[in-house]
Amino acid sequence: MENFIDYVKILGRSGHGGPGYSHFHREKFVRKGGPDGGDGGRGGHIILRGNKQLWTLLHLKYRKHIFAEDGKRGGSSHSYGRSGEDIYLDVPLGTVCKDFETGEIICEINEDGQEAIMLEGGMGGKGNAFFKTATNQSPTYAQPGIDGIEKWVLIELKLLADVGMVGFPNAGKSTLLSVMSAAKPEIADYPFTTLVPSLGMVYYKDSHSFVMADIPGIIEGASEGRGLGIRFLKHIERNACLLFLIPIDADDIIGQYKILLNELKKFNPDLLMKDRMLAISKADIVDEETRTLIEKDLKKKMPRKQPIDYTFISSATGYNIENLKGKLWNRLNEINPD
Repeated sequence: MENFIDYVKILGRSGHGGPGYSHFHREKFVRKGGPDGGDGGRGGHIILRGNKQLWTLLHLKYRKHIFAEDGKRGGSSHSYGRSGEDIYLDVPLGTVCKDFETGEIICEINEDGQEAIMLEGGMGGKGNAFFKTATNQSPTYAQPGIDGIEKWVLIELKLLADVGMVGFPNAGKSTLLSVMSAAKPEIADYPFTTLVPSLGMVYYKDSHSFVMADIPGIIEGASEGRGLGIRFLKHIERNACLLFLIPIDADDIIGQYKILLNELKKFNPDLLMKDRMLAISKADIVDEETRTLIEKDLKKKMPRKQPIDYTFISSATGYNIENLKGKLWNRLNEINPD
C-alpha cells in the first residue's frame, strides 16, 4: 500500500513574467535614437503530462513545493527577455487536478502524451518600443511583467478502466481478475486482502481487449468513510461498466446488491446511470439443483424497475468465464460503439 499514492497536495507557483525594458537607441553620430526597449519573457508554466507507464502519484508525494522559473527582463535593441523554463509533471492516465480551496477542476489527463497547463506563467511586460506612437515618439514607460499564479492544488488519480468490479470484501474480485487477465493481485481468504486497486487487461476473441479494475471491497457505510471508505470509491467514477460480484453462498444476494448500490448512490448518484452487471461467484460450491433454486429466488427478489443481468461464474473451474467476457465486451460496445 505504501507504493500506491492516488492523491497529493502541492503548492505550485508559475513563473512571473519578466519586465519590459525602457531604453533608447544610442550610437555614434545618432543624437536622438528612438525607443528600443524589448519585451520581457513569459514566466514558466507548470504542465501536467500523461504517461501510460505510471500508475501511481508516488513520485510526486514529496514534492510539496513546485515553483517555475520567472521570465527575464527585456533588453536594448528590441531584445526579448528569455521565457522562464516550464516544469513538466508526468502523471498517470486518469489524473485530475483541482484547486484545493474551491474544488474546481483545473485540468484532466486521460491520454498518453497529453499535456495540460496546471498553472499558467505570467506574460512578460512590453518594452517602451511598444508604446511609440505618432504623438508620443519617446515613451519612457515599460510594463512590469504579470505575476505568476500561486495556489495549493490537489492532484488526484481516478483509475481509467472499462469495467470496475464492485463487491464486499472477500467476494472473489481479485481471483476473478487474475483468471480473466494477466494481473496478479494478492489473493487470500480473508477480508481486505486488496488494499489498493489493481488493473488487468482482459483479452477477448479476435484480438479484442478491455481493461478491468479490482477495487478494494466496499462495506456498508463506505460512503461515510467506514472500512476503506470513500478513498477508493472515486476510482469507480471513471469506469464505463460496473460488474457487481457477490458469492453464491451469500445469505441474500439481491439484498447485498442493493446495499452496494445504495453506497454508490450516497457517494455519487451519477454512478447509478452507469451500465451494470451482476456476477454470482463461487458457483462451483453448489450443485445444479441448488443453483436452480437460487435463480428462482433471484427472479422473485429482483428489482422490477431496474432488473440487472446476472451470470453464475466460478473462477476456480472457469465456469462461464468466457461467457462473462463476451457479455462485458458486448456491453462496452453498446456504450461506446466506436
